[in-house]
Amino acid sequence: MTFPHVDSPAAWRVSEIEQDNSWIFRLDDAARGQLADATKAAFDADRPLFDYRRDDIDLGPALKTIADAMMEAHGRRGIALVKGLPRDALSAPEFQFMNWAIGLHFGVARPQGIKSQYISEVRAVGHTYRAANGRGYNSNAGLDFHTDGCDLVTLACFNKAKSGGQSMVSSSITAWNILLAERPDLAEVACQPFYFSRNTEQAPDEGPYYGQPLFDMAEGHMFGKWNRNRVRTAQEIPGVPQLTDVQKECTDLLDDILRRPEVMFTMWLEPGDLQIMNNHVMLHSRTPFEDFEEEDRKRLLYRLWLATPNSLRLPESWGGYFRSIEPGTVRGGIRGHEYDDERLAFETRQAADLGMPAPAKERFIPERLAS
Repeated sequence: MTFPHVDSPAAWRVSEIEQDNSWIFRLDDAARGQLADATKAAFDADRPLFDYRRDDIDLGPALKTIADAMMEAHGRRGIALVKGLPRDALSAPEFQFMNWAIGLHFGVARPQGIKSQYISEVRAVGHTYRAANGRGYNSNAGLDFHTDGCDLVTLACFNKAKSGGQSMVSSSITAWNILLAERPDLAEVACQPFYFSRNTEQAPDEGPYYGQPLFDMAEGHMFGKWNRNRVRTAQEIPGVPQLTDVQKECTDLLDDILRRPEVMFTMWLEPGDLQIMNNHVMLHSRTPFEDFEEEDRKRLLYRLWLATPNSLRLPESWGGYFRSIEPGTVRGGIRGHEYDDERLAFETRQAADLGMPAPAKERFIPERLAS
């Protein structure tokens, strides 16, 4: 089945993003100062992040600005940028906590890896991106265009690299429309299942790979997904069908489209910037980077994956990864190997604070890894 051309504010071209910067939001000095003071007052280095509730920190006037940016990413262009977080007034742990607190106001944080962590430090620690268990956010490599496993992803910059590390964003909706116009036969292929590796991070009840098309629709909305690295590593897993020639042609053209100058928007994230993206309509990447020698100057960003109260119904084919396709539910993420009762309790409290249904009461017991 091939879907039609999609008209959407998220189907932008670079010229439109450059000419209309209403997707960029700025905190003024008063909002920045109040946010810094509130962060310092609420932060306790000995208190686990899971113990905080939404009402434990008042974001003050910054709340409306960030809420407007969240809505821009969720319902309009699919991308937003908040400039002016109080980076210079906060230590790295305080800045991390501030971003966790922002997340508490807008969604339920999702686990992001084998250790079932709910906020990730995006920094180079020597990981190999192309390894079967590699993760790009812990390397300094250039990344393939990909989506993250959640509704919204936020990325807050504390330090930028010595050189490189440029952020690249392309609209998957724009890419779909171009693919459909230029090669409708390959657009049909993109609507059929591809197989993605879980890169050894699967929970005890999950297999090492899953199938999902690159494009699908639900209730009139188009959803996109792509990650060449995960498809490549899946090819090494027993039982995964080998890519056909036409599938390879499809993905090669898709990657070409995503990097065309009129499609791929590039930006530099500066310290104090908060980038917000809707993973269902945006694909993102990054150039390789060189770090500073000094530890306190090395590139460092904090990443949150969020399930949001105003999320849309997902296509049926998204269920194998997201677990729930129902709108406004706690869904997505990488449950990993350490998902436990403490994490479930956090998700349940946070969902209740936001008026969302409680997450499924599944327990993932570490002993089951060996069974």
